[in-house]
Amino acid sequence: MRFIARVADEKKGQHIVALNVSELTPITDYHLIISVGNSIQARALADAILEATQEEGIRLLQMEGYEQGRWILLDYGDVLVHIFLEEVRAYYDLERLWGDAPREAILP
Repeated sequence: MRFIARVADEKKGQHIVALNVSELTPITDYHLIISVGNSIQARALADAILEATQEEGIRLLQMEGYEQGRWILLDYGDVLVHIFLEEVRAYYDLERLWGDAPREAILP
């Protein structure tokens, strides 16, 4: 998760938040939530994360939302990466939805 967060930070992802949901759901351990300014940046960030994780041998299970670029979900099993346009992130407000989940410190 920290590796993906560093890639997102290097590629100008904003407001990067990691929620530890391991005690709240059996589906995943972490939600990594990232904001971007537009759909072009969302797809570019998704591409960068895909390339970096592939190079590290981290297997992508599923991807959704790439074509629209408003909310791209990258499923790595134990980590779900959400790349949001800021207004879409505010609308769905996953931080509030998973409000009981502790936030993890991921970037220095």
